[in-house]
Amino acid sequence: MTITESGTRTIDGIELTPKPVGLEGPPTFASVEEERLHRKQKLAGALRIFGRVGFGEGVAGHITVRDPEFPEYFWVNPFAVSFRHVSVSDLILVDHEGSVIYGNRPVNRAAFVIHSAIHQARPDIVAAAHSHSVHGKAFSALGIPLDPITQDSCIFYNDHRVVTEQGGAVVLEIEAGHEIARAFGPGKAAIHQNHGLFTVGETVDEAAFWFLSMDRSCQAQLLAMAAGTPKLIDPVMADYTQKQTGFPGAGWLSFQPLWQEICRTDPDLFD
Repeated sequence: MTITESGTRTIDGIELTPKPVGLEGPPTFASVEEERLHRKQKLAGALRIFGRVGFGEGVAGHITVRDPEFPEYFWVNPFAVSFRHVSVSDLILVDHEGSVIYGNRPVNRAAFVIHSAIHQARPDIVAAAHSHSVHGKAFSALGIPLDPITQDSCIFYNDHRVVTEQGGAVVLEIEAGHEIARAFGPGKAAIHQNHGLFTVGETVDEAAFWFLSMDRSCQAQLLAMAAGTPKLIDPVMADYTQKQTGFPGAGWLSFQPLWQEICRTDPDLFD
């Protein structure tokens, strides 16, 4: 650092003066084609991240995103393809009847039944995520909501529900999916009893990050309950923290470091 005679401080000849530095938000698009490609890229990347953190279990698990031009259709990972290997070209487009509209691979019917119902019931959401994560499964067996015991768990404070309908059953019937969707409510997440976690968002980024964060919050509460009786955060503080950290833009932003990592390590996801 250099300090000039006038008292100005510089580094490498650049004057050190306060300046506003902002954060970018979700991108905008010039065409639906551009937005479709972006959503598919984020979907493939989110699936690979799920695989990397161990959320894959056989053929179970799926993330979906609405098509920007045809919102009654949604893109989803194909049946029986590893999360770790999904590329943009593997993704399939499915309608609410379970028919594959675009692509040449089959769809996981459980993905179609539940996700279709949630997308229909929640026109405000663009993406939904679910997997058979270990801590999500274990916590779902308790039949209780997340408690506000950590700053991170406050993200879901008064913004998720426990869904008991069809709990533990393989959901293959359309009406069963609608029953779950009706119980899901207006929040960002649901704990499906004896099954696992579901999260939703205005972007793939948001839905995927909420799932990752919720699974870790389940893990933290399980550990705390095993060690003793967790102390709850004051309701006023929990509500304040939820409003500061649980809005859509916060979920989108929190996903970006994970997106940067997967882009660098798995460039073939764009194939």
